[in-house]
Amino acid sequence: MRAGSKIHVEYEVLKHLMDKIDLSELEEKMVHQYKDDDKYPRLVKRWEDGSGEIARQMQKLITSRLHRLPKKHPAYKEKEE
Repeated sequence: MRAGSKIHVEYEVLKHLMDKIDLSELEEKMVHQYKDDDKYPRLVKRWEDGSGEIARQMQKLITSRLHRLPKKHPAYKEKEE
């Protein structure tokens, strides 16, 4: 797939990050190694809230680029007014 535009590259990088990056090692370091801690439930909630927010922000960035992808791109969508 050829880079059709800067926006196309941004979209593909964001999609790759969302689809391919495994955060389980980071989650282990920040949360699961503290299973015996009395604050473990709080750590789990912080992880879920924080990682979920980043996922929502990235998805919003991805969605905002769909109408600017090359028209032949499978994810292309016309801009909604």
